[in-house]
Amino acid sequence: MNERYIQDQLIQEMISYYRGDARRIQHFLKVYTFAGIIARGEKLPQRQADILATAAITHDIGIKVCEEKYGNCSGKKQELEGPAVAKEMLIRLGYEEEIIERVCYLIAHHHTYHHIQEMDHQILVEADFLVNLWEDEVPKRNIQSTCEKIFRTETGKGLCREMFGL
Repeated sequence: MNERYIQDQLIQEMISYYRGDARRIQHFLKVYTFAGIIARGEKLPQRQADILATAAITHDIGIKVCEEKYGNCSGKKQELEGPAVAKEMLIRLGYEEEIIERVCYLIAHHHTYHHIQEMDHQILVEADFLVNLWEDEVPKRNIQSTCEKIFRTETGKGLCREMFGL
């Protein structure tokens, strides 16, 4: 199946999943876009870029369950609850088991910033930060610190500097 087609199906599925929650829909679409820009800038192999795109679309899927179950959606709770919800959706859409496993790993670690080993994980973290720094109206000095401590890709660092005038 065409990877772009299945990503579009997943986006539609996630829009339905977040029905009525435009903020969450806008968030994952921005993370997905930045992840793609960074992946292309870093020349990520296509298979890994496709896995990253899938993870970017679904990275916050656990928020809804966390809000219902715990009354809040902390990053660690999202990492705990998200993979099972994503796995069910990805199986239903016909994703390969290998892709599902990696996407679930990325969802389970997208708020874990130490010991990042793989480029898809690093890019997902950077893309999510680019969006969160703006959405959360983080002060410029904190953005500077985050850019220096978290960002490792040249493309991600460049985006962070340009977006926030660093």
